[in-house]
Amino acid sequence: MKLNVDTGEGTLEILGDDGGSGKISLYSTKSFHILSAIWLKVGWNEKYSYTFSWLGRPIIQLPEDMIRIQETIWLSKPDVIVETGIAHGGSLIYYASLLSLLGNGRVIGVDVDIRPRTRSAVEEHLLANRITMLEGSSTCPTVLDSLRSLIKPSDKVMVILDSSHTREHVVRELDLLSPFVSEESYIVATDGVMKDLFDTPMGKREWKENNPCAAVSDFVARHPEFVVEQPRRIFDESQLGENITYWPGAYLRRLKHV
Repeated sequence: MKLNVDTGEGTLEILGDDGGSGKISLYSTKSFHILSAIWLKVGWNEKYSYTFSWLGRPIIQLPEDMIRIQETIWLSKPDVIVETGIAHGGSLIYYASLLSLLGNGRVIGVDVDIRPRTRSAVEEHLLANRITMLEGSSTCPTVLDSLRSLIKPSDKVMVILDSSHTREHVVRELDLLSPFVSEESYIVATDGVMKDLFDTPMGKREWKENNPCAAVSDFVARHPEFVVEQPRRIFDESQLGENITYWPGAYLRRLKHV
């Protein structure tokens, strides 16, 4: 697809691969989504999400995804957030800060390899009292047993998957960690944008099929107790229906009594 932007005329011309073409208003919902999809791909390739931190720790996330999950946390008010994949610890700090503002809750982070520098930074952080870190694979029986010991039956639990993003691993995480998720809460399979990045310079062709979105499709086909559902927006005066996100199709809500 080729795009011609004419700011003077206020149009976006679309030249499709099939030879079709057409002009639309540059200042339209359709134009916004087309240009945003290109922006996401270019920004990912330029490591845009690697330029942010939260309360002193690097957080490798798209800011819109951070705001959107904040809205979900506000609506669902979990007692426990389990996150797989710790990296620099920024996401742990972010979720802990939100729960601190809510006055309740704690975060459990799981990673196969917690770097000593990251562990020290998180343990010395002012929000450390709300964070527990477990080292080991998120699909390891020993780690799962440790998780169970840290979660009370009465806890409302949300799970965020941000470790290995292969289709096989995410399916396994969904199968093993979804039982921890409370009714009307979510398990979030992040970074499904991989399916759209396979043809970028830093992408891999295999990502077209080997990605978290494919894993989610595999999982929900076997688990009717979960539905793929973007949480509602608390405030929205736009005509825009889709989020600008690295996490397409990421939110799986556990239904009641299924």
